[in-house]
This record gives sequence, C-alpha cells and structure tokens, in this order.
Amino acid sequence: QVQLVESGGGLVQAGGSRRLSCAASGSIFSIDIMGWYRQAPGKQRELVAEITGGGSTNYADSVKGRFTISRDNGKNTVYLYLQMNSLQREDTAVYYCHAVVSYPLRRGYWGQGTQVTVSS
Repeated sequence: QVQLVESGGGLVQAGGSRRLSCAASGSIFSIDIMGWYRQAPGKQRELVAEITGGGSTNYADSVKGRFTISRDNGKNTVYLYLQMNSLQREDTAVYYCHAVVSYPLRRGYWGQGTQVTVSS
C-alpha cells in the first residue's frame, strides 16, 4: 500500500508560479514511476509530467518549458514536486499525484487531488 498526499494548490494569477508537492508513504520501496495528472472540468484526466526512479522525465507538450517535475527519494517518504511557471488559464484543473508500484503486483495509486485555479 502507498499513500499519496498532495499540497500546494490554490489561486494564482496568470503568468505566476506555483509549486505542488506530493508525499508518498507506505511501501515506498516498490515505487517505480511517479507523475502528475490533471483534470479540468468537463475534460478527461491527462498526464502532465512523469519521472522514473532514475530521474528520467516526460512532459505533456502543453507544459514543456514551463513545468518541472522532480523527486526526492527519502528513507521513509518519497516527495514528488511540480514547479509550475508562466501559468495560463488553461492550466486550471485538479492536479493528482500518481505512483506506480512494481511489487508485489504492478498497480497505480492516486492522491486525493489539489485544485489549481489560474485567474486572468
């Protein structure tokens, strides 16, 4: 079991920055890929960025050059971050932390989500 808790959401003006955090606890030794997804009203959940245990990253085209994902593998907790710069109204969504574990079975876990609202 892995527990994910996000924080850092809120209201931000267009052009501003925000940093999201996710704390992963539980069976963190089995965590493989971690990522951030988002879901805007009336739209499907989409991948924003992901990072492997080795630090390889992948970004959605819409956030490349503006968002940076990073990961801190601690002893008891894994921290996942999303630094969001040059925010646009289109970035308004609920942002979810996601973790894929590889043991004993490969499966994914979701956080509860944190709302990011970008105002013009």
